[in-house]
Amino acid sequence: MIKAFNLPINSVSFGQVSTALLKFLFEKKENIQLFPIGNQVDTSTQSYSSQEFNDWMQASISSAYENFNRNQNIFKLWHLNGSLKSFAKDKTLFSFYELDNPTKVELNIARNCKHLLFSSKFSVENFKKFGLDNVSYVPLFFDKYNFKNTDKTYFNDGRIVFNLVGKLERRKHHIKILNAWAKKFGNNSKYFLQCSIFNPFLKPEDQTKIIANGLEGKVYFNIQFLNFMPNNSMYNDYLNSADIIIGMSGGEGWGLPEFHSVALGKHSVIMNAHGYKSWANEENSVLVNPNGKIECYDGVFFNKGMPYNQGSLFDFSPDEFIAGCETAIKKVEQNKINKEGLKLQSEYTIDKFVNNIYQYV
Repeated sequence: MIKAFNLPINSVSFGQVSTALLKFLFEKKENIQLFPIGNQVDTSTQSYSSQEFNDWMQASISSAYENFNRNQNIFKLWHLNGSLKSFAKDKTLFSFYELDNPTKVELNIARNCKHLLFSSKFSVENFKKFGLDNVSYVPLFFDKYNFKNTDKTYFNDGRIVFNLVGKLERRKHHIKILNAWAKKFGNNSKYFLQCSIFNPFLKPEDQTKIIANGLEGKVYFNIQFLNFMPNNSMYNDYLNSADIIIGMSGGEGWGLPEFHSVALGKHSVIMNAHGYKSWANEENSVLVNPNGKIECYDGVFFNKGMPYNQGSLFDFSPDEFIAGCETAIKKVEQNKINKEGLKLQSEYTIDKFVNNIYQYV
C-alpha cells in the first residue's frame, strides 16, 4: 500500500524535518500520498529545491486527494496541539515535546494515536509513566541536504567564536546565557558571541528591549545579533563560522541547530538534559548538569492552566555554564575540529530515520 504523509512544509523546525524527509523519498523515487498541513508548500529556505522536486510533491498531493482511503495509516509530523485532527482512522504521530508534565488533553491525543513517536527518550518516559504503551523513541537525523562543512576561513585574527541559536524565548534561557557570557567574556577581543535568536512571533522592538534588559543596558563590541536568515545556505555559513555552539535550553525535543553544529565538528557547551541527551555525550560535548527546575510559564508562549504545554524546564548555574565555556575553549585551542562530533553525521542518518518510522507506518 502507498504510504501517506501529513506534513508541514515550511521554514520552521517541523518544516525542515519534513522537507528533508520528502527530499529523501523523492531521491528514492518513492510513490507517496502527501497532505501538506495548512495546504502550505514553502520550500524557499531549502538549497535543494528544484522544479522536479516540486513537481513530485504536487503529484503526491494530487494522489492523496484523489486516492487516499481513511482505512490507511498515515504518518503525521506536528505539534500535539492540533493533532487530534486526522485524515485517517489510524495515524502515527511524530512530535517534539519539551516539558515534563503531559496534560489530560495531551495524554488523550497520545491515546488516539496508533503510535506516538518522540525524538527524546525523556519525552517518551514522561508519557509512559501514565501507562501509555504506544509511545516510542525515534532519533532524528543529520540533514545532509542543507548542512555541510564549508572549509572557509571566516576570521583571521585568532578569535574564538561562540554561537547562540534558537528563537528568543525564556524556555531557551537566552537572556541568562547572554548575561553570564557578557560578564565573563564581554569586550574581550579574544572571544566573540554571534546570536541568531530572532523570534518572528515577537515584535522586533520587544526583542531589542528584552535583550537590552538582559545585558543591563550595556553594549559589548564582541556580541553580535544577527537578523533572520531567509535560507539554509546562509544558516549553514553561520553554523560553520563558529568554534563553539551553546545549547543550554531548559527543554528541547532534540535541538536541531546545536546537533547540526556538533555534527559539523564544532565544540559545544550542552545542558545534560531532555532531548539533548539523545545525541550529546561526554565524548562529543562539554556537558553542564542542570541544578534544578523552574516553571515554564512566560505569559507569551507558555501560560499556566492551559490544556497544552504545562510543566517545568531544567535550569542551570551560571558559574557552571561559564566553567563549561572555559573547558570548550581549551578544546578549541587543542584542536578546532571536534572529531567525535563529526561521527554524528554517520550515526544519525536520514536512512535510519526512515527505516525507523516505517516500522510504525
